[in-house]
Amino acid sequence: MSSYTRVALVTGANKGIGFAIARDLCREFPGDVVLTARDEARGRAAVQQLQAEGLSPRFHQLDIDDLQSIRALRDFLRKEYGGLNVLVNNAGIAFNTDDPTPFDIQAEMTLKTNFFATRNVCTELLPIVKPHGRVVNVSSSQGSQALENCSEDLQEKFRCETLTEEDLVDLMKKFVEDTKNEVHEREGWPNSAYGVSKLGVTVLSRILARRLEEKRKADRILLNACCPGWVKTDLGGAHASRTVEEGAETPVYLALLPPDATEPHGQLVRDKVVQNW
Repeated sequence: MSSYTRVALVTGANKGIGFAIARDLCREFPGDVVLTARDEARGRAAVQQLQAEGLSPRFHQLDIDDLQSIRALRDFLRKEYGGLNVLVNNAGIAFNTDDPTPFDIQAEMTLKTNFFATRNVCTELLPIVKPHGRVVNVSSSQGSQALENCSEDLQEKFRCETLTEEDLVDLMKKFVEDTKNEVHEREGWPNSAYGVSKLGVTVLSRILARRLEEKRKADRILLNACCPGWVKTDLGGAHASRTVEEGAETPVYLALLPPDATEPHGQLVRDKVVQNW
């Protein structure tokens, strides 16, 4: 047996849903919990807040938009823990609906963080996830809504069981290009950069889960996307219907699936229930 302590990691965990997930994992996960944040001061303040509650998370800086930052975290996890047991990809951004930033800039920035940076974290950290590991990508039912608002041709592509990661990356790049050229509606895209970014996260989760099934079946790693619901955060706004604690429930449930669990895997889960795709 490995002598390493088990470790769970949450990205974007200094506030909001990420902070609530880190708090719950500190209470329930049998091992160390690493809280990450882009801003070191805010991350350390969040750790102090949890310490004041009698919990003991660790802090590591992580800017998911910076590949070097992701790799530094990977090297830390390898050295300290010999890998990773639980990964919760929570970090993400959204523009307010009344933000005057041009739509093409919003699209580029939102996809850069929510899709491309999340994909980079998966690319760097999935290889060090240990057997029976759990990976949770925080997505949104706005992604499913975006899919419904795509043209039939695009819906077919996103739903295709043989869609590759490269194909998906090309589709996400095309959305950004089409917004720049002001043809995204004509090309069948919806008017929600956030929705398209989360559609990408959900489809990426399906593709990565399928690859784990092919390449590492014996390791029984479970990887899912989830929708935390509409939560009162900086991102969700004050009128949202759920508290951050309620928003954390499904991600934490997926992160703590028992070692003998075989499902869900490659699914979108909301309120602990697999959603139709």
